[in-house]
This record gives sequence, structure tokens and C-alpha cells, in this order.
Amino acid sequence: MTRRPLARYALRTASLAAFLGLWQVLTSLNVDLWLRFSQFPTVTDVARAFAGRLSGGDYWTDLTDSLTRILTGFALAAVLGVAAGVLVARSGLAEDLLGPVLEVIRPIPAIALVPVAILLFPSNEQGIVFITCTAAFFPVLVSTRHAVRALTPVWEEAVRTMGGGRLRILGSVVLPGALPGIFGGLSVGIGVSWICVISAEMISGQYGVGYRTWQDYTVVNYPGVFVGMVTIGVLGWVTSTAVELLGRRLTRWLPRTSYVPGGRTRVPRPVAAPVRADSDSQHQAQPEQQGQKNTEEARDEHLV
Repeated sequence: MTRRPLARYALRTASLAAFLGLWQVLTSLNVDLWLRFSQFPTVTDVARAFAGRLSGGDYWTDLTDSLTRILTGFALAAVLGVAAGVLVARSGLAEDLLGPVLEVIRPIPAIALVPVAILLFPSNEQGIVFITCTAAFFPVLVSTRHAVRALTPVWEEAVRTMGGGRLRILGSVVLPGALPGIFGGLSVGIGVSWICVISAEMISGQYGVGYRTWQDYTVVNYPGVFVGMVTIGVLGWVTSTAVELLGRRLTRWLPRTSYVPGGRTRVPRPVAAPVRADSDSQHQAQPEQQGQKNTEEARDEHLV
């Protein structure tokens, strides 16, 4: 049994309100059991700090800078990751040339590349975009590579039979078939990008949500720190939701099934057509008459 959309939204709102209420109670009462909630600012303190930030110009400057960095780096990672994933999956030569290098670099955390970015790029802005791009590149690459390799070879053979070349196969088989897997990697990549861009801003940024959050921490402005954390969470949720909605729109041709908790898929039950009682008796009588007829014919043949 599925809940109505209104009931689901009400349940989600109640869950968030319960979390904020518990936070307010624990911090206002200075509860110190094992976790020291007395060191935390209350919800009202964070709300007042948030209202003060919204009225100032620095908050919107930080927001614009972080969004510009994340969107630029993510766009580059999406293009390069999809291209590299398709190339490695479709070409044995490219896999032999690029595969070892990519697999050695992939386990390195993107935030560990901050010294490399400072040495390579002439400005901190370019270095932050590089770190953001690197963070999102590998999830997109891996998901694209697996999605392309999982495609059914029959589709490609059908296009070749009809005279299609490599570009035709790429545009009508490979990219559309791998699109669900590609957007899975993009959804993961946008979240990793936010983690790394905030960390990069804390280390080498000049403006940005991460830079402002770190500055608030150094001056012991804990409500300001939580304002930065809430801003990061909301921005990450909005951008990841946008990627998922775009993916659903571009893959509308996929069959959709309604999700049922418990790991089962809801399958519509076939509706039986109403049958009248007269027709039921006729359908039951016909097999009986046919059986009697067959018995009589067998008896006649035996007598002959």
C-alpha cells in the first residue's frame, strides 16, 4: 500500500521538525552525557545568524563563487568523463594507453591534489576548478565505462547490418543505451564535487561558502559555521536533485515500475471480464457434452 503524495510530504516535514526540535532541546538544556551538546549553538542562534547573513552582501558573493566553481568543474568532468569512459570501453588501444594511468590516479583523494593544483595553475580559482573537476571525473568515467560494456551486442550488429557506421552506432546505440548508467555517475559526481570544492576553498580559496565557513571557525563563530554547513547541504541537495530530474527526463523511454518496500515490484493485476451466469452454464455444459460425444464414438468403434 503506497502513501499519497500529501501524506509523504507531511511525514517528511514532521521528520525534519522532530530533528530540529531535538537539536533545540539538547542544546538549550546543555545536555552533556557522552556527546557535549553544550558546545553546540541552538537552532534559534543559527537562525539568527542565517538571517544576518542573508541581509549582507558577502553571503551572496560566496554563494555565487561556489556555484560558479562547482558548475564549471562539474561540466568539464561530465564531458571528459563520458568521452573517456566511452573511449576506454570501446577501444582496446585506448584502454591499454589510458587505463593504467587512470587506475593509478583514481584512488588518490581529490583534496590531496591541492598542492599539485597550487604548483600547476597560476591562480587559486583555476586550481579549485581543477580539484572539483577531478573529483567528479572518476565517478562519471567508471559508470560510463561499465554502462557501455554492459550493452547488448545485438543492437550494434543490427545497426551494422543496416549499413550504419561508427558514428551511427555511437549516436543511436552506445550513448542512448548507456545513458542511465551515465546519469548514475553524474549523480554521484556532483555530491563528491561539493565535498572537494568546499575543502579546496577552505585551504586556498578567497571567497566561497567553504572559505567563509573556515573563517567563522577560526574566530570561534560557531553559529556562522552551522550557517555554512546548512548552506552546503541545501546547495548539494538542489544540484543533485536537478541532475536526477534531468536524467529522468532524458530517459523517459525506459520502462518504469512502481517501487514497493520490501524489495518487491508492484505488478498490476489483470482484470477479469464479468461473465454472466447463463454463459458460465453454457461453457460448463459444452465440455460435458463433448466428453459424452467422444465416449459414444469410442463405443461405436469398439462394436464395429
